[in-house]
Amino acid sequence: MLCVEMEDLMPKELFFTVIETERLILKPLAIDDSDSLLKIFSDPEVMRYWNTAPWTTIQDAIDFINESSDSMRRQESLILGVYLKSTGELAGKCMLFSYDQESKRAEIGFGLGRSCWGKGYINEAGEALIKYGFYSLGLRRIEAEIDPDNQSSAKALVKLGFSKEGLLRQRWEVNGIVSDSAMYGRLVSDCPEQHNQTMQATSA
Repeated sequence: MLCVEMEDLMPKELFFTVIETERLILKPLAIDDSDSLLKIFSDPEVMRYWNTAPWTTIQDAIDFINESSDSMRRQESLILGVYLKSTGELAGKCMLFSYDQESKRAEIGFGLGRSCWGKGYINEAGEALIKYGFYSLGLRRIEAEIDPDNQSSAKALVKLGFSKEGLLRQRWEVNGIVSDSAMYGRLVSDCPEQHNQTMQATSA
């Protein structure tokens, strides 16, 4: 069981933040997002390389939103919806999870609806989230675990400055299908802070 002393906790606002980029707003998910979230993550193509099955009911979305909020209150993860500035549409979600405050490490993950694929949103949201992790949460290392067959995610991670670090064989079994995991990592020292990058963060 994870036990965190109250004096070790960071300010709550760090985990309930709003991050703006040129085209996107990253902010905590709300219950009103349930229908949109279900539409995205019930799509078998979106969930093809995930280690969980596609969602099937609105309760799956509601549970995810509530569990995400609880996890952020406990400062175990940062889970944000990705919204298009131009329309307010929910495009997907991005996450820093498996957060280890002592080791200054977290894992990154993304999921976008198919209508938002191929538009550079992963790179835009990813770089903003990574910089927030490094320079606001004080992370030293961010890592990612993907299916080796997921070439689009591999390319996205390399573009975001991650290095492939290894292969974990037969790590997952989902619906009877066994798969390996490719591990990627990026250190804060891999790329100096871009002070002039356009990114704003505020408390939600």
